Amino acid sequence: MKAIEIEGLIKEFDGIRAVDGISLEIEYGEIFSLLGPNGAGKTTTISILATLLKPTKGKVKVNGYDVVTQAGKVRHSIGIVFQDPSLDDRLTARENLDIHGRLYHMKKDERRKRIEEVLEMVELQERADSLVKTFSGGMRRRLEIARGLMHKPRILFLDEPTLGLDPQTRRHIWNYIEKLRNEGVTVLLTTHYMEEADKLADRVAIIDKGKIVALGSPSELKDSIGGDVIKIRCSDANKMAAILSSNGFNAMIVDNEIIIKAKKAEKEIPRVFALAKDIEIKSIMYKEPSLEDVFIHYTGKAYREEAGDEMEAIKRRWRMRR
Repeated sequence: MKAIEIEGLIKEFDGIRAVDGISLEIEYGEIFSLLGPNGAGKTTTISILATLLKPTKGKVKVNGYDVVTQAGKVRHSIGIVFQDPSLDDRLTARENLDIHGRLYHMKKDERRKRIEEVLEMVELQERADSLVKTFSGGMRRRLEIARGLMHKPRILFLDEPTLGLDPQTRRHIWNYIEKLRNEGVTVLLTTHYMEEADKLADRVAIIDKGKIVALGSPSELKDSIGGDVIKIRCSDANKMAAILSSNGFNAMIVDNEIIIKAKKAEKEIPRVFALAKDIEIKSIMYKEPSLEDVFIHYTGKAYREEAGDEMEAIKRRWRMRR
């Protein structure tokens, strides 16, 4: 049995397919990252996994339970940490955790023990009885992760867990997430930070237009696009891209920057300058492919998403269902 099993998932809204035939299996203890541009279908997919939406077609199981016929058991199997803060800052850390445990019908002794366990995990024992409004952004994020783990879910959904945090705090959060793998918790992660997916994820799925367009480990995905990545800024990107394309280069324009791939960039760069002629090359650089380069390769877009309003609606539905 897999932690998450998706077979032929389709979700339609007024005849428009937001998710178009996705099939996917995620193992227990795996950290899995879901990436995709705005409107790609990943939020809809997560909503179905969390029983907030029903699929139009296909089979979906979470922790062995069907998301349609066994929705209650699915909800008790999962924890969710939303992108936007959802703690009650007028309560203490301990009180926030206690309320969450009550919502999941945890017994008093079990709640007390589990509160101490999760506070220790995120290193907030000394602030257990402090009001959340006195916490820094990083401390609040750590507490939200602790709350998501309070009822011992087998699967944890993390939506942008480190958004807006400083680099040092982000690294601490990464350490907590990596600990979950050792405890057998499956993590489904969405993130704006490509280095976060690269660092944490065992596997990554890139979704575009409702379909999975790439799937594999970060290293497998980077290897799949082959060669070095050359980035060019010039006085006329459209004209330069057309010239490069007509001379055997696979040129793509992203944010007014030309991106091409080459097996040996140092040999191709002189050709680029020779072809430019009357076009001014303002800058040119090359590097080994990154996960962001993979994303651009498969979607043709830079990864920039504004999903706040959509996630706020999901949060409201989740609270009503819980």
